[in-house]
Amino acid sequence: MTRVCFQLSVSPEHLDEYRRRHAAVWPAMLREIDASGRRNYSLFLRPDGLLIGYYETDSVEASDAYLEASAAAAEWEAHMGDLFDGLDGRADQAATPLEEVFNLGDQLAALGE
Repeated sequence: MTRVCFQLSVSPEHLDEYRRRHAAVWPAMLREIDASGRRNYSLFLRPDGLLIGYYETDSVEASDAYLEASAAAAEWEAHMGDLFDGLDGRADQAATPLEEVFNLGDQLAALGE
């Protein structure tokens, strides 16, 4: 299992709209995220527009490929694209991945606990 964290920037003037759209994500998109193998998927939004996303998957490459080929994901990303700052392309493909530098479970496991 791989943990993935990423960041994007939502335009401050579009924060309310971003929240509104994510309060009721299209059922087809929810199903595609699930079918792509992403689990425990969450998005966190700071008041200045910094967006942090997190999910777990068995294969980042397979999950990315599945969503890249998904018509529903392409439609959703097009629907969301106008809400981001400095976005070149689809948000799901342009997000900046963050390096994981600590995980409690991993370190406890290394201790044998």
